Amino acid sequence: MLVITPHLSLRDDEVILNPIRSQGAGGQNVNKVSSAIHLRFDIATSSLPEEIKQRLLSKADARITSEGVVVIKAQTQRTQEKNRAEALARLVELIQSVSQRPKRRIATKPSRGSKERRLDFKKTLGKTKRLRSPVKDE
Repeated sequence: MLVITPHLSLRDDEVILNPIRSQGAGGQNVNKVSSAIHLRFDIATSSLPEEIKQRLLSKADARITSEGVVVIKAQTQRTQEKNRAEALARLVELIQSVSQRPKRRIATKPSRGSKERRLDFKKTLGKTKRLRSPVKDE
């Protein structure tokens, strides 16, 4: 079980972890050992509540594909176990970011004083621009 919050967890079979070879520098170790982890998590078929699924799917995140699959690649560590832990931590962080219901925005109108300050500021800017213009001969 992958615990996300005290009231929310995922089953182990919902997350697919595939070991792959890391990219970049590292010498022979990179060429021989599959230490990177490729994590895939299908949002639609998961056991998450519908509300969280919808927030995840609507989130503008490059890790979420158009099919609704979260793809995370962890390859910064030298061992497969550490990369696996890092990939799972990133998934938990992503789900936790949408688990809180967003606050509703209450629309307000600008106050009378703020309107007056804005108009006064506009008048002073207009006056400054008028003073910059060339003097006209009569």
